[in-house]
Amino acid sequence: MKEFHVCGLGNAIVDIFVEVSDEEFSGLGFHRGSMRLVDADEQRSLLTRFRDREPRLVSGGSVANSVIAVSQLGGEAAFIGCVGDDRYGLFYENEFEALGIDIGNPVIVGETTGTCVCLITPDAERTMRTCLGVSSHLAARHVDEDRIRKSHWLFIEGYVFANPETGQGAIREALRLAKKHGTRVAMTCSEAFVPQAFADVFLEALDQTSLLFCNASEACAVTNSDDPVTAFERLKAMVPSCVVTDGANGAYVRHAGVEAHVPAYPCEPKDLTGAGDMFAGAFLYGITQGIPAHRAARAGCYLAMKVITQIGARLHHGTRTFWIQSLNED
Repeated sequence: MKEFHVCGLGNAIVDIFVEVSDEEFSGLGFHRGSMRLVDADEQRSLLTRFRDREPRLVSGGSVANSVIAVSQLGGEAAFIGCVGDDRYGLFYENEFEALGIDIGNPVIVGETTGTCVCLITPDAERTMRTCLGVSSHLAARHVDEDRIRKSHWLFIEGYVFANPETGQGAIREALRLAKKHGTRVAMTCSEAFVPQAFADVFLEALDQTSLLFCNASEACAVTNSDDPVTAFERLKAMVPSCVVTDGANGAYVRHAGVEAHVPAYPCEPKDLTGAGDMFAGAFLYGITQGIPAHRAARAGCYLAMKVITQIGARLHHGTRTFWIQSLNED
């Protein structure tokens, strides 16, 4: 019996949002729009610089955000990841419980929860400093067979490939269990460096994947293409279904006999964080409800637009209403 529409496998990260002025940002010496991994000491030092304000905490991680979207839209969702027993881990566990998402017992005693400090500048760009903490300890032993068995879809986060000694084992175990229990597999690239730096294991997993999500640069990295249209065409030979998102240019979709280009919704973005995560969650929810792929993608574009016209990687209210609005447009 399939109890969950989607079970995510990914890094459990608490997003810490801090709005900064251009002057404050310049003083940090960071490259605008960059994402860099840092250790726990560097993360603490950065947060200390902004101790005069109360940052906003949001439980996240790329695939976790997508799983939350599934839940907000009315789907049943589960998640596999690791957090520590610190204040951020407790926050993460409590928030997922409140959202009705099954995450089992992800707390590892004596460890530091992964965090992502997201600095939002007035131009809506976000500059991220990520401390993976215990999220990078996700390994084969943490992969819960029961949750995968009970899920229609397993959704794997590309960032997990970047942990060769632990994460790649978790992915292999999850793929083995998905095959054993007839659970379909979706995967996200996360960033272009993932299929480039970990090509062998990424392509090995792609061979066992039904649906790939990637943005334009990621699609080009996977297929060695110069543009997203060519990449989308080349992906036909690599994976049964795929979605290539291309920002303001919309999305290219192929799934269940549907192949289409879906336009984006024009908007004035405030924060580009989380658009792809929301799109993926909405698309997966849609196809589990029997919504044709092009309509699910159009709804995904609408919800992604709603995400980037606010601060933060996900919507905290109105998600289901926006979904209905987008479907009623047709």
